[in-house]
Amino acid sequence: MLSDDEAAALAAIDEKELVRTLQELITMPSVTGSPAESELQHQLAGRLEWLGMDVDLWSMDLPELYADPGFPGAEAPRDEAWGLVGTTPDGGADGPTLVLQGHVDVVPPGDLGAWEGDPFVPRITGDVVHGRGACDMKAGLAANLGALTAIRSAGIRLRGRVAAHFVVGEEDGGLGAFGTLRRGHRGDACFISEPTSGAVITANAGAQTFRLSVPGRATHGSTRDEGVSAVDAYLPLHRALARLEAERNLDPDPLMARYRIPYALSVGTVRAGDWASSVPDLLIAEGRLGVRLGEDPAEARDAFERCVAETCAADPWLRDHPATVTWPGGRFASGRLPAGHPLTDLVRSAHADTAGGPALPERGAPYGSDLRLYSAAGIPTLQYGPGDVRVAHSPREAVAVRELVEVTRALVVAVLRVVGTR
Repeated sequence: MLSDDEAAALAAIDEKELVRTLQELITMPSVTGSPAESELQHQLAGRLEWLGMDVDLWSMDLPELYADPGFPGAEAPRDEAWGLVGTTPDGGADGPTLVLQGHVDVVPPGDLGAWEGDPFVPRITGDVVHGRGACDMKAGLAANLGALTAIRSAGIRLRGRVAAHFVVGEEDGGLGAFGTLRRGHRGDACFISEPTSGAVITANAGAQTFRLSVPGRATHGSTRDEGVSAVDAYLPLHRALARLEAERNLDPDPLMARYRIPYALSVGTVRAGDWASSVPDLLIAEGRLGVRLGEDPAEARDAFERCVAETCAADPWLRDHPATVTWPGGRFASGRLPAGHPLTDLVRSAHADTAGGPALPERGAPYGSDLRLYSAAGIPTLQYGPGDVRVAHSPREAVAVRELVEVTRALVVAVLRVVGTR
């Protein structure tokens, strides 16, 4: 089932080096928008240069990108953003270009007391590596680097090219991928090594960040009946949003049917009041609205705004003091690989030929990712990577070394089958 070149590249995979690379990546606290995010891009540029790749490392023009009508939004404040693309120098016009993509940023660790040790000091227990970013998605970055290293070490000459797109700002909208594509970096196909829980992800739901401002009327807490609490005013809206979520999750696309709530509507933060003995005159609720596969994000926003307007119209206080809706932060459209595209079976066969076992299932994912940006640019894209997304963004974040090695092996074979060898 394996060609001589494939077998040689698989034999060149250094499993210990894979784990060392993952540990080194975790130690860099590359939280979205932080200086460490930029520092990691520069370190990775050095790795790609060592691999003999042609490297494009550039400072992104943030004002220009923010002003672009297609800008996907952002939430984290930042002073800079660095793009990084490394392309194999061999190959030529007679072969395709395959993109191996991954984001370098991670979410903040949250409550440090919930972690066993420092989240940015990798900890190994048995076959499992723990730490912030271990799953989402520094194991995927390590797999990409491991696959590129093995192909180079085996001395294989490629017919086409492989381009490593390492991007920032994925966690809050996709700034890095957007800027990379706007710079003109493209490919004939793309693998994103996000954690896929032992599946091939060919579609992503979208998500829109909303802010709901609910007015009240302030007064002294001892005479609360003279005022209107913004907290009380918000409650009918909260119940209405729960009903909207249920309506929007009826009859989901088959790729999303395994999820109990494929398109979640979640309120993430609620802030009200500024003094304990005052009735709060304003409540701000922020959250994310799931966007269905194939749905125009504008239609999703319209449905949300109609729900809020209808609820306000039916409420004695909100009728004359309506809540307002704005849309700050990330704006993730949905995205998908065209049904029946051969890229899915190619990855499945690469996995089967290197790991054996049952065929990888094809699924959609209920969260947004850079997949939709590459797909929208006309690049067939899927996700396949090590880790279980259910532990991402949590103090339980971890990845099994077995999965890291398994994905790296499959990526080696998939890369060679897409770009070809001489």
